[in-house]
Amino acid sequence: MSAATALAERVRGWLRGFNATSLGTRFAVTFAAVAAAVIVLVGSLAYSAAATLVRDSAQQEFNATVSNVAQTLRNSSAGGSRFNEFTLVHSETFSFQLVNGEGEIMVPLGGGRASGALPVTEADRAVAGHYAGGLVHLRDDESLGEPLRVATVSFGQGLGAVQIVQRLQPTERLLDTLAAQMVVVGVVALLGAGLAGWLVARRITGRLVRLTEAAEYVTSTGRLDRAVSDGGSGGSGGRDEVGRLGVAFNEMLGRLAAAKEEQRRLVQNASHELRTPLTSLRTNVSVMKRFDRLSPEAQQRLVDDLQGETRELTDLVNELVSLATETYQDEPVQEVVLREVAERVAARGRRRTGREVVVDADDSAVLGRPGALERALSNPVENAAKFDPGGTAPIEIHIRGGVVEIRDRGPGIEEAELAHIFERFYRAPSARGLPGSGLGLSMVHDIAAAHGGTVFAYNREGGGAVIGLRLPTLPAAEEDQRQR
Repeated sequence: MSAATALAERVRGWLRGFNATSLGTRFAVTFAAVAAAVIVLVGSLAYSAAATLVRDSAQQEFNATVSNVAQTLRNSSAGGSRFNEFTLVHSETFSFQLVNGEGEIMVPLGGGRASGALPVTEADRAVAGHYAGGLVHLRDDESLGEPLRVATVSFGQGLGAVQIVQRLQPTERLLDTLAAQMVVVGVVALLGAGLAGWLVARRITGRLVRLTEAAEYVTSTGRLDRAVSDGGSGGSGGRDEVGRLGVAFNEMLGRLAAAKEEQRRLVQNASHELRTPLTSLRTNVSVMKRFDRLSPEAQQRLVDDLQGETRELTDLVNELVSLATETYQDEPVQEVVLREVAERVAARGRRRTGREVVVDADDSAVLGRPGALERALSNPVENAAKFDPGGTAPIEIHIRGGVVEIRDRGPGIEEAELAHIFERFYRAPSARGLPGSGLGLSMVHDIAAAHGGTVFAYNREGGGAVIGLRLPTLPAAEEDQRQR
């Protein structure tokens, strides 16, 4: 295995280990890594700019000093001045050395202090013995164990030269101090960034941990009674993505709990409703054992009863399946003209019941599912025929502006029962002897609600009942109604 392959494998292993850590740790480490990269980049640029400025300033100071000394010596040589009349001022960064015309050191560095003597080169001797004053020779030197910048300036007339020496070590120490301070500041900033990342990660991942615990609780227990506290200020939940996730999670649990409770009630009610036809069927099956002993009339009644019970049981099972699975929601949504739906329902009602069903409708159109709307209209029509079996008055389907009314001239509905007829499995006392499951009108209610509408019921003047739906119509249909 090559070195590059081994390195790549180690990097992949590190990444796998990093991904296996908690989200909070990854967040904090990533936050600190980004902060470190920014600190290093900004610090490097700042140090580079500061170092350039400091070194340029030292170079300019040296150049200015050398230029002033050279200019002074050029002017004084013309007047016959001597080097011993030249005043030298030493400092931490600047020192001076005097040499005679032969290049011998007359005054060492530091004005006689124990700072040593700077070696004189041949070029320096040539400048010291030169006739012209103010002649300059520049060079770098490290013979004394530290970096020096040296300028040899001639006195003129072969009288010697002054050597101006700038020590670079103080400047570098200043830059080293600046670098150390920047490193300290960077470390403090990095620690602060890491702490801030950890606090932010703890706040964010703490809420995610609560969501995870709630999901695991629901998974392990099957219970939906555990709400998630977002932990936002005031307990109202945050408005960020995690806060919205917590709110959505709580709403989902609420919907699931409601659906579970609805499912439980549906099963309980369905089991109750199924007992009646099943008991009747069991009784009739017992009687079938003595079928050959019955009279022809009793045999026919038994067969008719069995057919009726099986038909009622089939209808009940079909309605339960449709209600539980909400298969009407599988239809695609499209523009539906209610008059066309009503005419199909009327035609089927005439064929099934033998009753006259009339349609009085405008051109109201809605966005909906045709099959579901057809079911919503046919159930009340069938109820009207069932509760008024001997009636001769027509059953009316009246539609205006998205309001659908199915009107009959049957026995009507008791006032106390009007508020309950759209409840599942509810059957009025007067209807309990008739076939049915009590699910038909509840499905009308569900279909209307799925289309953004409502249901209503009232008794007609002169006898009979009205079962209706209010559905939102399309704007084009509303405009057409206003023009008419």
